[in-house]
Amino acid sequence: MIDFRSDTVTQPTQLMREAMMQAKIGDDVFGEDPSVNELERMSASLFGMESAIFCPSGTMTNQIAIKCHTQPGDEVICDVLSHVYIYEGGGIAANAHSSVKLLQGERGKINAEMVINAINPDDIHKPQSRLVSLENTTNRGGGSCYNFTDIQSIREVCSTYGLGLHLDGARLFNALIAKKENPKQYGEVFDSISICLSKGLGAPVGSLLLGKTDFIKKAKRVRKLFGGGMRQAGFLAAAGIYALNHHIDRLEQDHQHTKLIESALMKKDFVGGILAVETNILIFEVKGKYTAPILSAILKERGILAISISPTQIRFVLHLDVTPDQVQQTIDIIEKL
Repeated sequence: MIDFRSDTVTQPTQLMREAMMQAKIGDDVFGEDPSVNELERMSASLFGMESAIFCPSGTMTNQIAIKCHTQPGDEVICDVLSHVYIYEGGGIAANAHSSVKLLQGERGKINAEMVINAINPDDIHKPQSRLVSLENTTNRGGGSCYNFTDIQSIREVCSTYGLGLHLDGARLFNALIAKKENPKQYGEVFDSISICLSKGLGAPVGSLLLGKTDFIKKAKRVRKLFGGGMRQAGFLAAAGIYALNHHIDRLEQDHQHTKLIESALMKKDFVGGILAVETNILIFEVKGKYTAPILSAILKERGILAISISPTQIRFVLHLDVTPDQVQQTIDIIEKL
């Protein structure tokens, strides 16, 4: 089967497995796992930030960040398609006891003017606006990337009004490659950044939360509260170190593969609108003789796994386990439908 359901389905490469088996390990809750410590130092340095904490998942790093930035009763500003809102089990309410101000952006991206208009006045009847959360790339936005100038404008608004600025960077490295940006640019403007290792970078498990030293100290307490303290986690950290050293630049191939499949789909009369491909996610509308669930079932019969994310939309996600031959095989199947 050719698996386009998500870039989370990747398997560790043989070289990554070897790095994992050779990892130096210790008890990370005691701060004594050398591989975890190295991964945290490495990731913080990459973004020019002071400190980092290794966690099992991107959901956990996002939820820890939101809890650290807010007090119960505060409000978080984000796009209506944000992963932190629609895919994290209501965690903002359950974990941080905060409410959410949802904005209708473009493909999951908001702008500075929208943020200004969303900030609540100093009124005891309203929650205090405390945090802005951005997502780059945007999952439900079809892998769309922010223009960095728009992020800088949002940073200025947050600084002016005293709001924190968090980045859900689950697929940030895809954006960095697509936009030819430097990680340190992001470290300069965000108060906290979550980066995922188990998507396009191909590690089996893990996410990192980056921020200032005092912020990460608080995050470690919250991680413990959430049950996220791991012991000999160095085996997992070693995979993350290998991924950061070897799997960033190759993301460009995933982007190219996505464009090739997009071109094939554009020629089919059962395909409506396609969200223009920027990175490794392809979302397209199904019309005419198929519905999205029916088409996804037909693709499965032909050896292709994809997700129908609505009655009318299918999502493909490219990743390092999809070979050029499999991309061509997928195109051949699409052309015969």
